[in-house]
Amino acid sequence: MRTRSGRAWARHGGRALVLLVCAAIAVVALAGCSSSKPAYCTDSANLQASVKGLTSVGISGLKSQLTTIESDATALVNSAKSDFPSQTSAISSSVDALKNSVAALASTPSAAQIAIVTNNAANVVKSVKSFTDATSSQCS
Repeated sequence: MRTRSGRAWARHGGRALVLLVCAAIAVVALAGCSSSKPAYCTDSANLQASVKGLTSVGISGLKSQLTTIESDATALVNSAKSDFPSQTSAISSSVDALKNSVAALASTPSAAQIAIVTNNAANVVKSVKSFTDATSSQCS
């Protein structure tokens, strides 16, 4: 009789185990689909927050904030470049220009250096706004 009950368990218990595993896989799959927005929406929001942080920093804060902007811009470009190549290229170019102008700042920057950094920061803001405008229907 043990053999029969063992077979019965294997037959019924095995089905239950298969059903349990299938249910677990379905839950995990659905959890991965919980947001209908593309990943670049979150990346864009992060970059927007980083760029807004530029308004309240001095030279040393600018260098620190630029590290965050670069990281957020890279994440956004990687997640959106196939869907928005022009906008992500503009973001990369503007962030690179800002990075280069900040790196060129002297310890006591001249008015001309500050003007260049200011112009490059404005270009980053414009490129991020352009991306935000282009993705408004997907990310709102």
